[in-house]
Amino acid sequence: MNLTGPRRSTPNEDDAAAPVELPHVLVTVAADGTLTATVDGTPFASPDAGDWTRATFGPLMDAITNDRTIAVRVEVRENDGSVFTDILRTRKPRRAVAPSETPAPETRRSRHARRLPRLAEVTADGFVPGEDVAVATIVAHTDATGTGEARSLIDLDELSDGTHEVVLLGRISGTLAVRRLT
Repeated sequence: MNLTGPRRSTPNEDDAAAPVELPHVLVTVAADGTLTATVDGTPFASPDAGDWTRATFGPLMDAITNDRTIAVRVEVRENDGSVFTDILRTRKPRRAVAPSETPAPETRRSRHARRLPRLAEVTADGFVPGEDVAVATIVAHTDATGTGEARSLIDLDELSDGTHEVVLLGRISGTLAVRRLT
């Protein structure tokens, strides 16, 4: 092994798969709520030749990211001059599981004895359809539905005894909802 000479490195498979720079998505919102989108400066048209709108923001992001298999940097410019930026990360595809196949989640209390979780449902609206919604005391993440509603089930046994409120935060819209657990 030569320790004094110049060191050469060769790319491996992981280096080739990771982009050096994320694609830049620019979404401009018109006063009437229609959207124009570009990816690295190239216009991204609607597949049905219609206009993109606020209501189709989720499907627009799905189309650009190939259903979240490609990470992108998103910049949304509102017609009032405000600008929102975020990075949409890739995610593993979700597989629908039949209830009989769903294993009971293992918790600190259930490692030795299986139990049914005590769940609380938390809902809020006003989110951008399809956007990531953070659930805090961050115990989970969920996605907004096509109508802009977010829903999360929270296992009450996983929370500390003093936790009585949950925050839902839209990662793109900035929508914030605080809900009391009952």
